[in-house]
Amino acid sequence: MIDKKKIVLAYSGGLDTSIILKWLQENYNAEVICYTADIGQEIDRKQIIKNAKKFGVKKIIINDLKDVFVKEYVYPMIRGHAIYEGVYLLGTSIARPLIAKDQIRVAKKFKAYAVSHGSTGKGNDQVRFELGYYYFGPKIKIIAPWRIWKLKSRTDLINYAKKYGIPIPKDKKGAPPFSIDDNLFHTSTEGKVLENPKNSAPEFIFQRTVSPEKSPNKPSFVTINFKNGDPIAVNGIKLSPSKLLEKLNKIAGKNGIGRVDLVENRFIGIKSRGVYETPGGTLLINAHRAIESVTLDKDTMHKKDQIMPRYAELIYNGYWYSKERLKLQKIIDLKKNKVNGSVKLKLYKGNVIIESRQTKSLAYSMKKVSFEENKTFNKTNVERFINFHKTKLRL
Repeated sequence: MIDKKKIVLAYSGGLDTSIILKWLQENYNAEVICYTADIGQEIDRKQIIKNAKKFGVKKIIINDLKDVFVKEYVYPMIRGHAIYEGVYLLGTSIARPLIAKDQIRVAKKFKAYAVSHGSTGKGNDQVRFELGYYYFGPKIKIIAPWRIWKLKSRTDLINYAKKYGIPIPKDKKGAPPFSIDDNLFHTSTEGKVLENPKNSAPEFIFQRTVSPEKSPNKPSFVTINFKNGDPIAVNGIKLSPSKLLEKLNKIAGKNGIGRVDLVENRFIGIKSRGVYETPGGTLLINAHRAIESVTLDKDTMHKKDQIMPRYAELIYNGYWYSKERLKLQKIIDLKKNKVNGSVKLKLYKGNVIIESRQTKSLAYSMKKVSFEENKTFNKTNVERFINFHKTKLRL
C-alpha cells in the first residue's frame, strides 16, 4: 500500500483551522497532520486533540515553545525597542516566524510535501508565515486556503461549519466571535464592530487587561533586573523567560496597562484596525529604555533610535530571517553586555512611571552632572564647543 502524501496544518483547534482541516481532507488526497505551537496562548490541549480526532487525524503535534519564543524572539525585539507606527509592539508579527520555522521542521520530519495555514487573504500573517516557510523549506508546497477556496466571507465559513458539524464559538455576548490572536506577549482583537473606526472598542473584548478606570486606586511597584540587555528577574526573583513575562503580564494587566487601539498600514497595502493588549511587553520596553539611559553612551542610543523604525517595519512585514534584520540586530546588540542593572516602575491606572534606575555602570557620572562645584567637568571647554557649532550653523 502506498502511503498518502502528507500536509502539515498550523492548527489551533478553533473555527477557522477546523474548517481548513476538513477542506484539506475534501480537496487533497493527503493525510493532514495537525501542528500547534504553544507560545503562551490560551490553549486547551485536550480540546485540540479531540477536535482533530473528530476528523480522523492520527498525528497531532503540540510543541511547547514558550521559552524559545520569549528568549529568542521577544527579547531581541525588546532590545531593539521595536514599535511599529508609533504604538504597535508587534505581538502578532514576532510570533509567526517561530511558528513557521517549527512547522517546517515537523514537515521535514514526517516527509510532508506541503504545509498550510489559516491566515486570511487580506492579512499580513499569510506573508509572515510564507516567508518563514520559504526560508526553511523552499521546496515544500504552501497551501493557503483563503486565497483559493470558494468561501469568501465569515458568513460562508459559519455555513460551512454548520454543514459539517464543526462547533461555532461565541463571544461574551453570545454572537460569533471577533478575530482574536494571542500569545504570551500579547492579544489582538479585530473585526465586527471594530471595522468601523468611528466605533469605540467595547470593554468586553479585552482579554488580559482591566479598564484603567477600574484598576486599583493605589499604585503598584515592580522592579525588573537586567543582565546583558535582557530581563532576568522581577523584584529580585530570577525567572525563566516565559515565567518572567507571564508575571509581568499579570502585574501590568491588573493596573490597566498595555492597551492600544490602532489603525495600521498593512504590508499588503490596506489599512486595518486592531485592538492590542501587551501588558508585560509595555513594562519591558519602558524599563529597557530606562536602564539603557544610564548604561549606554549617546551615540549608541541615538543610532538605535535611528534604525528602529526600519527594524520594526522588517519585523512587521515578516522579514525576521532577512539579512537586513540580522544586520540591524548586530548593531542593536553591539553593546548589550553593558546593559546591566535594575529599574523600578510605578504602575497606576494605565500609566508606567519610572521610579528609579540602579547600575554599576560608569556611563552616568553623578559628579559631572552635579550642580555643586567640582573639578571633573571643565566648563571652559563649553565655550569652545558652542563656538565650533556656531560655525557649523551657517554651513
